[in-house]
Amino acid sequence: MKTFRLFPTLALSSFLLLGSLSLAAVPSQNMALDAKLNSLTLKQKLQLLEKKQTHQSDHFIFDLPVTYNKKVGSWITYFQSKGKNFFRDWLSKSTKYMPLLQSELRKAGLPTDLAYMVMIESGFSSTAVSTASAVGPWQFIESTGKNYGLKKNWWLDERRDIKKSTLAAIRYLSDLRAEFGSWYLVAASYNMGENGLRKQIKRYGTNDYWQLVKLGALPQETQDYVPKILAALMIAKAPNLYGFRNIESQFPLQYEVIWAPAGTDLEQLADYLSITRKAMKDMNSELLLGYIPKQVAGHHIRIPLGSLGIAKQFFHDQNKKLALD
Repeated sequence: MKTFRLFPTLALSSFLLLGSLSLAAVPSQNMALDAKLNSLTLKQKLQLLEKKQTHQSDHFIFDLPVTYNKKVGSWITYFQSKGKNFFRDWLSKSTKYMPLLQSELRKAGLPTDLAYMVMIESGFSSTAVSTASAVGPWQFIESTGKNYGLKKNWWLDERRDIKKSTLAAIRYLSDLRAEFGSWYLVAASYNMGENGLRKQIKRYGTNDYWQLVKLGALPQETQDYVPKILAALMIAKAPNLYGFRNIESQFPLQYEVIWAPAGTDLEQLADYLSITRKAMKDMNSELLLGYIPKQVAGHHIRIPLGSLGIAKQFFHDQNKKLALD
């Protein structure tokens, strides 16, 4: 298996971007243009093509080691064909959630491209549940979530919260990095569990992810996991080049936090704030019942940026109503 590797902050060459992208992908109109194109580096050719299509030229920067091989190429092809519809949806959702994810990773000193794990884990869905009962954007199982500070009870599941689960994932990924060193092994252990990966590394005497794949030492899901992430981030950084044009952008997730007393109903608050009930529930997806139970003192919730004053008035009115009752 022929493998090409690029390392952090390097721009990808054409085989990484499209697998089969050739110089013919850059239209030439005459011999002079051909000669000019041939004098450019591969990086410059790709930046020229991207700039022509999107008026941007800074997409080809990666802060994770990037490998292109047959497995990665096959997933690129899959996302361009059979998986095109849901991948387009992922690209749209990424405009909403990636700023938050990458900001938190950057603050923690971790590669921001790790955010693409969320794309593969859940498609950015807070309600995603796996066959192993892993939940939320980062797909935490309950025990691992608890180990990294995520609460779970009858009315609250913080694994579903994009910010809280991201902070927990950062702590978890940092621990895995400290043990395994390689980001590919970090991703593999995140997928299959660190205990299983330890055993296979010891059994086969190698800590090279691709060698473990070649030896059949990893579950099929884990063999596909890293190639999926690499394929996703390659496409996401230059979607036009892969046929994903006119992606519907969403507003980046922005919010304020307010203390909500016991009994707060998210639907009533949403109506008062003149936003959709779905938007309010999505913003507070950790609340399993859609309200804060009367048995608890209260809970911090998210509201749209700029609505703090109106929300305070809502709670003031609610308190007056309760007092009259």
